[in-house]
Amino acid sequence: MDLAFLLHALIPSWASVGILATFFTYLAIVGSILPGKVVSGVILQDGTRLHYRCNGLLSLVVLVGLLGIGAKMNYISPTVISDRGLELLSTILAFSFLVTLVLYAAGCKSSNQVSSLKPHLTGSLIHDWWFGIQLNPQCMGIDLKFFFVRAGMMGWLLINLSVLARSIQDSTVSRSMILYQLFCGLYILDYFVYEEYMTSTWDIIAERLGFMLVFGDLVWIPFTFSIQGWWLLSNKPELTTAAVIANCFVFLMGYLVFRGANKQKHVFKKNPKALIWGKPPKVIGGKLLASGFWGVARHCNYLGDLLLALSFSLPCGISSPIPYFYPVYLLILLIWRERRDEARCALKYKEVWAEYCRLVPWRILPYFY
Repeated sequence: MDLAFLLHALIPSWASVGILATFFTYLAIVGSILPGKVVSGVILQDGTRLHYRCNGLLSLVVLVGLLGIGAKMNYISPTVISDRGLELLSTILAFSFLVTLVLYAAGCKSSNQVSSLKPHLTGSLIHDWWFGIQLNPQCMGIDLKFFFVRAGMMGWLLINLSVLARSIQDSTVSRSMILYQLFCGLYILDYFVYEEYMTSTWDIIAERLGFMLVFGDLVWIPFTFSIQGWWLLSNKPELTTAAVIANCFVFLMGYLVFRGANKQKHVFKKNPKALIWGKPPKVIGGKLLASGFWGVARHCNYLGDLLLALSFSLPCGISSPIPYFYPVYLLILLIWRERRDEARCALKYKEVWAEYCRLVPWRILPYFY
């Protein structure tokens, strides 16, 4: 791929604009009308709380079903995303810049004092644009933060399915491609099965919606998390049976830690007296859970996330560092984020956090970090 071809492929087209507009329109409509469990968010500073319709799994199943029917009837090409990957990337990047400028302008003009919409201005344009001004901005009744992360996760699966369709079309399907698609597919489906757990994560309850989150949801998640699939289109590493078994073990361990830790945290926030591993939870200062995975490491869920990211790359073998961009990036991100979280928690909980750190000294990986 020469530079001229790359630059031409990156130019947004009306076709890519139409694809994304159709995708977002679909999500906005079905997210509002399809049935789903309505989950109450955490109580905000002013005592209010938001409510989320968790119908992402049904929305995803309907979408994949419609696309499958469309492909079967030759209305759409199953490889349309893989064929237009770079122009879709540049289009969604441009959209991310545009929407965050609109969010910045709307936030600056807002006088709303409700916690979810109250503007937080530092006086620095770059800082406020990057980190956001409002906690949960909405558009036509749609919570944009929840909407964008849903779009990103679905987009990741759609990219993978289109890459798989291209691999089938080119007769290059390998054991590595099957493993990668299987692990990512299970992870994404699990996300939507437990979509309500997202409502108690730090991104939803504490991060304001700025370029950092919008770019992360709409660009970074779907397009960098799928690098391994793109790489496998033109590479076919040979995996031994032992390597396949080891890869499955890494994925399983990562999933158990990741899902287990997040589930314990979510259940604890809903019911602080719920049993953890069959025992009453140990709580520090009446606020911080120190049982289960959260008694092993203060950010044990990050360990699970890292193992899962590694399992997505291991099917590509070790001949190239390119497929390992995601786990390496995630390691750097989560260490930075863990440090940021620790500083916030120390400020928020003060001596309660100090006691928790004494009781649980390990940050992510027990006996190592």
